[in-house]
Amino acid sequence: MSGLATWFNKVDDVITRWMAHYGVLLLRISVGIIFFWFGILKFFPSLSPAENLAARTIDVLTFGIVQPELSLPVLAAWEVLIGLGLITGWFMRGTLLLLFVQMLGTITPLFLFPTETFTQFPIAPTLEGQYIIKNMVLISAGIVIGATVRGGNMVADKDLAEESRDRLKKKTQAPVQQNS
Repeated sequence: MSGLATWFNKVDDVITRWMAHYGVLLLRISVGIIFFWFGILKFFPSLSPAENLAARTIDVLTFGIVQPELSLPVLAAWEVLIGLGLITGWFMRGTLLLLFVQMLGTITPLFLFPTETFTQFPIAPTLEGQYIIKNMVLISAGIVIGATVRGGNMVADKDLAEESRDRLKKKTQAPVQQNS
């Protein structure tokens, strides 16, 4: 049985290292595809299931100043830019800023239109509510991607990860020197 356990551990190690090496890249590209695709849909009337709710949300958030004729193409372009930024890896800080600001706007219908986003507030979301709530995954993905913007990456080696955590802990606990 130890031969099987050894083989399993070797295979598991190879798979884990592959996931650590390619995981953030695949996450970035797949989230980029989602933003690009959903953004493109908003350029064509009645193709996006979120079109009406998005237009009404922007109308309320801008106190009626920005009408759907303007808000939907702007939102579409915004989402396409996020998608292209994530897919290509270009301008990641700006792309992630756009993503997080857009996500703030996306969450607001839960509060602005609770009767449309929940059948029973706050435990039973409608399909639109579920569509919005799943954005927590996109926000988390943005956070993970953002953690790599300065060149960081995931590490599959436990000892190396622990060493890195210890180094970061020391760095954040170091007293700040003040010049007199």
